[in-house]
Amino acid sequence: MKRSTIWILTVVMAIALLGLLAMQIVYMEKMVDMRNSQFNETVKRSLYSVSTMLEQNETKYFLDQDLAEAEQMYSGISQNSFGFSDRHEATIDTTLNTEDPANLRPANRSTLKDLNDSYQRKQEILRGQFLYQKSLLYEVILTILNHSSDRPIQERADSATVSSYLRSELEFNGLTLPFEFAIINKTSGVVYKTSGYSPMSQEDVYSLMLFPNDPKSKQNTLNVTFPNKSDYIFSSVKFLVPSLAFTFLLLGVFLYTISVAFKQKKLSEIKNDFINNMTHEFKTPISSISIAAQMLNDDSVRKSPEMLKHVSGVINDETKRLRFQVEKVLQLSLFDRKNATMRLEEEDANANIYSVINTFKLKVEKYGGHITANLDAEDPIIKVDKMHFTNVIFNLLDNAVKYRREDVAPELVVTTVNPDEEHIQITVQDNGIGMKREDLKKIFEKFYRVSTGNRHDVKGFGLGLAYVHKMIDLFGGSITAESEFNKGSIFIITLPLYK
Repeated sequence: MKRSTIWILTVVMAIALLGLLAMQIVYMEKMVDMRNSQFNETVKRSLYSVSTMLEQNETKYFLDQDLAEAEQMYSGISQNSFGFSDRHEATIDTTLNTEDPANLRPANRSTLKDLNDSYQRKQEILRGQFLYQKSLLYEVILTILNHSSDRPIQERADSATVSSYLRSELEFNGLTLPFEFAIINKTSGVVYKTSGYSPMSQEDVYSLMLFPNDPKSKQNTLNVTFPNKSDYIFSSVKFLVPSLAFTFLLLGVFLYTISVAFKQKKLSEIKNDFINNMTHEFKTPISSISIAAQMLNDDSVRKSPEMLKHVSGVINDETKRLRFQVEKVLQLSLFDRKNATMRLEEEDANANIYSVINTFKLKVEKYGGHITANLDAEDPIIKVDKMHFTNVIFNLLDNAVKYRREDVAPELVVTTVNPDEEHIQITVQDNGIGMKREDLKKIFEKFYRVSTGNRHDVKGFGLGLAYVHKMIDLFGGSITAESEFNKGSIFIITLPLYK
């Protein structure tokens, strides 16, 4: 599959998944906002009802007080007025039952006159009582307006009454959440509050002014909070949480799949590059050996000892080169096995490094360079596989020469020291082309090669430093690299000493 096709599929799937995720999140936000609005409206309606009931209680209190005083004042007057009427009503009933109105005597007509006068007096009394009750109501209203705020708020809105009213109104409106409340005076602060009243922010508080006609200095506010409000609000969208979780899971699987696809594509490209490099590296020595073999078939070459020696030397050198390349390819198998076969033995690091330097010295001098050995470690005994340890040092020296600068002769410095009593530190320093920072982070990855153009002498498989890193890790040590572009590189190996 082409890289462009993978990118197109990635973009399309990413847009689809992100769109689905965005729609779910927006829907959840809308649900939460709607639930929150309904909650706020319900609480405000309940608080308004509580305030109204407290004002009604206030009115009832003053009405009961004034009516009680009025009953005591006019109880005697009412009894005298209505007693006179009762006696005359009895006389009227007796008279009407015994005689016809047409035959009434003068005495009876006098009685009717008295009755009429009594009825009028009674109407006057009732009218007076009505006017008094009316004035009484006005007096109660004036008293409420002028003197109600003089009562302590604890009496006008005691905690038990407020709690009862709040609970009943909230339940009537469909809210059964636990709540906490407080009465706050505008001037003096908290009048009283429930034990759990401790709002985290002002946004969590629902407020309503009690008795709004009170003077500003005596105004009080009812504040209510709901500790479990968040749980109540988000309970309406709980059913969306699994859907959201599955969407995130799907997004994660998609990202992982795309990552694997790109890695596979990269590995495919690396494999093709590896095969091309390997073909080139093998083709050159094979061609040289083939030409040398053809020359041996020439009689003139066989008769010339010098030519024969030269041709045999070419065959020997190219055979060694081919064998070295084959060994590098075989090193690849180490990366596909969890436990490489290691033959760990007690070795002298200084002696092994010195042996490699002596072998490698001719190659450095071929380019007019020089290699310096400062093997100063007093305790050089380590436990390693000798062959692999030798290959590690050889690979580092080979890279130093391979990535040399054209304008200066290669200068290599190999150093060993004991940074402490438990370790030995091996440093390989060169003055080559160096590496950029982005390359320095990846040089120990398998198949990774620093780009150096199309120079033939830097062709390779990208296995050398990856092999070095794996071997040092198996030896129980560590390796780090420092480099500056066009100035050189330093590789530092730290290994535990053998005790």
